[in-house]
Amino acid sequence: MRIRDAQELIKDKYFERDSARGLFATFTWFSEEVGELAEALLKMDHKLIEEEVADVLAWLLSIANLVNVDVEDAFKKKYVAKGT
Repeated sequence: MRIRDAQELIKDKYFERDSARGLFATFTWFSEEVGELAEALLKMDHKLIEEEVADVLAWLLSIANLVNVDVEDAFKKKYVAKGT
């Protein structure tokens, strides 16, 4: 699955709910998921790490949808176009 496809999937499933919640509340949920990923990393629990990485990505895509940023394009501009 491409990043753009994942972003569309999240938009189709959650955009209405994310919009109602608002940007800053959605960012708070994202931050919570980053904290859960940190805990999983400290435990070195691979299954839990995988789950939390997926959650962090999903919430990041939700934020990007709310602010109308195409994550795949943004990533390419930052890391591919510059060769970094």
